[in-house]
Amino acid sequence: MTVAALVLAAGSSRRLGQPKQLLAFRGRTLLDASLDVARSAPVDQRVVTIGGAGRDVLDTVDFDGFDVVESVHHTVGCASSIVSALDAFDEQSSGFVLLLGDQPGVEQSTIARVLEAAQSGDVVVVCQYDNGVGHPFWFGRETFDALGELHGDKAVWKVIESGLFPVCRVRIGGDVPLDVDTWDDYEKLLATTQTMEEA
Repeated sequence: MTVAALVLAAGSSRRLGQPKQLLAFRGRTLLDASLDVARSAPVDQRVVTIGGAGRDVLDTVDFDGFDVVESVHHTVGCASSIVSALDAFDEQSSGFVLLLGDQPGVEQSTIARVLEAAQSGDVVVVCQYDNGVGHPFWFGRETFDALGELHGDKAVWKVIESGLFPVCRVRIGGDVPLDVDTWDDYEKLLATTQTMEEA
């Protein structure tokens, strides 16, 4: 089974007011840390979409090992990033794990659980944390046509909730890993990370 990982990092960071991809985190950038999550995953191909602050991101972040896709329509929502990435996947790929470029706290073991469910034949896999459903997600190739027709933000939820595909919920202990949309989110992520490192 050939699988890919897709990291969404094309956002314009409108709520934050500056490129969140380039926020300082653990001595590098937030996006660098999120890409390391994908690097730890047992996948055959790694794809990342960029868009907002594209040139600065390309000049700053280490994309070694990734196929970089520039999402020219990133301002209209994350759907455009997913659509732009579909053609970048190897034609032999059975599907992809979807990760967020502002969510560096996803555990490798969580990705492994998702891939285990995918290898059992599940078409869509989501993580059921203690406080709700969250990433990473798995989308099998059977969903690619539906994904290719998406528009706007929060678009993948439309596929998950459409009823067109069976959805497997993998139980993961703990809360949904923090992602960064606002400055408060960023400060909370920094504080949580510091606490974990000091423990």
